[in-house]
Amino acid sequence: MIYLDNAATSWPKPTDVVDAMARFLSEVGANPGRAGHRLAVESGRIVYRARERIAELFSAHDPLQVVFGQNVTEGLNLALRGLLRPGDHVVTSSMEHNSVMRPLRLLEQAGVSVTVVQCSSQGELDPGDVEAAIRSDTKMVVLNHASNVTGTILPIGQVGRVARDRGVLFLVDAAQTAGVCEIDMQADRIDLLAFTGHKSLYGPTGTGGLVVGERVDLTHFRPLKLGGTGSRSEYELQPEFLPDMFESGTPNVVGLAGLEAALQWLSYRGVESVRRHEVGLAQYLIDGLLEIPGVTGYGGLRADSQTATVSFNIDALAPSEVGLRLDEEYGIMCRVGLHCSPAAHRTIGTFPDGAVRFGMGVFNTQDQVDIALMAVRTLAKAER
Repeated sequence: MIYLDNAATSWPKPTDVVDAMARFLSEVGANPGRAGHRLAVESGRIVYRARERIAELFSAHDPLQVVFGQNVTEGLNLALRGLLRPGDHVVTSSMEHNSVMRPLRLLEQAGVSVTVVQCSSQGELDPGDVEAAIRSDTKMVVLNHASNVTGTILPIGQVGRVARDRGVLFLVDAAQTAGVCEIDMQADRIDLLAFTGHKSLYGPTGTGGLVVGERVDLTHFRPLKLGGTGSRSEYELQPEFLPDMFESGTPNVVGLAGLEAALQWLSYRGVESVRRHEVGLAQYLIDGLLEIPGVTGYGGLRADSQTATVSFNIDALAPSEVGLRLDEEYGIMCRVGLHCSPAAHRTIGTFPDGAVRFGMGVFNTQDQVDIALMAVRTLAKAER
C-alpha cells in the first residue's frame, strides 16, 4: 500500500506519538485544571508543554496565546465568527477552503461584506490585488498559506505587511503548511494563525486551534462556546483571558499528548529538513507527470513554490475512476474530487469534476513515487 493522501491527514504517525498517547491513557488519564491531585497536575503539564511547543514553532510570544480546539476549522470559525460583525468588511482569495468560505458566506448573510480577490489560473496571488481590495471598513484579511488543491504557497509575508500598514487584522489558515514551511507570526505580521495537528505536524486527529496575537482586542472577541474551564469557577460569566475564554469543556488531552510528542519529534527532525525532502519528492513527481501524454497538471508545478501536494487529471477518465483504479489495482491511496475547495477548482478550471490529488509527506519515498507514476502512465496509455 502507498499512502498519498497526506494533504487530508498524515500517515503513518511517528511511533513517539502512538507511545505518548498510550502512556497518557494507561498512566495519567486525568482531567487537567479540574483538580489538584498528581494526575490532574501531570495532565495539565502535558497540555502546557504542547502550548509551549506550538508557541515556539510559530514564534508566538506567550504559550497562553495558543488556544486548542478540535482542528483548524474550529480555529478559523473562532476567528471569523468571533471577531467579524455586521458592517465589517473582510478580504480573502479565490483559492480558499470551505473552512473559510462557508463561515464567510454565513457572515455575509448577516451583514458582513466579503471581497474575494481572484487568483491566477495557477492559484497564485498578487499582494497588490489584496491591497487594492482593502477599504476603510475592512476588518480582516484571511488567506490560506497554501492551497490544499494545487499546493501553491501564497505570499503571506507580503500580505502581512500590507495588512499591518493598513491597520487590519491578518488571519492565516496554516492547515497545509504548519510543520513543513517556516512560519513566524512576528516576521510575517500574522495576528491570528489557525493550525491543525494531524497533517504536517504529524499529530493525531482532533487536535488544532488558533494562536491569538497581541493586536487582537479580546474585549470584542466572542467565544464559540461557553462553559467550564477549571478557572474562575465562582463566576457564572465566562473568563475573559487567554486561553480559558475559548477553551470550555474537557480538552482532548490524549490527543494533545500525541501532538506534544509529534512536535518534539518534528523539532528533532527540523522543519527545513522536512521541507527539503518534500520539495525533492514533489519535483520528481511533477517532472514525471508532465512527461505522460494525456495528463494535465494544475498549479504552478514548481516544487519550490508549493507544498508536496500535486493535482492532475487524465484525459477521458473521471477523477473518481482514476482514484478507484489506483486504489484497487495498485494499492495507491489518494484523494479525488473537489477537496472541499470549490472556489479553488473554479479558479484553476477543474470545477465541477475536480481532480486527482497526490499529497506526499515525510514518510513517502522516491520508490513509491516511481510506482505511482507507473500506475498513472498505465492508466493514461490505456485510454489513448
